Amino acid sequence: MHTANSIEIRGRAEQIGPQIFQLASDIQGWPIVLPHYRYMRILEQSERHKVADFGATRDGFPVSWRAKQELFPEDNRITFLHIGGVTKGMWVEWRLDYRIDRVLVTIDHDLTYPVPVLGAWFARYIVGGLFVENIAGKTLRCFKALVEAGNRGHVTGDIRSEGGPTADRNPPG
Repeated sequence: MHTANSIEIRGRAEQIGPQIFQLASDIQGWPIVLPHYRYMRILEQSERHKVADFGATRDGFPVSWRAKQELFPEDNRITFLHIGGVTKGMWVEWRLDYRIDRVLVTIDHDLTYPVPVLGAWFARYIVGGLFVENIAGKTLRCFKALVEAGNRGHVTGDIRSEGGPTADRNPPG
């Protein structure tokens, strides 16, 4: 299964690119700025990587997974390897392509299940079509709205939506 979600975020690329990278890399803040994220638990971290448990919803249907995030700021790239949950083995790559007056943000997801017939169908239509594309699309649209609204002011990776959820909203267990 391969999916790709892309969005153009308008603004001076040299100004908004670092803001977008910060929002994307600051996974612990996702439940605060992304209404479809329920929780985020950092299990391990260093300067360039984090391992975390993620919890989101697909239109009210809860999903969760564990992933390792790797940061490559010099390449405007972030990768995730899903290491737990139904999506175990999925490779995700965020790329930021700077243009003069905008940044193109693309999220690619690749997943292959070892089960020959049903695995490919399940990965493509259930995991990819119903969940990954939906959640990634919502994430990109939220980041676009935050950054473009911030162009009228200032956006940082520490955005808080007034009255919004906390990073431990509806934690499992």
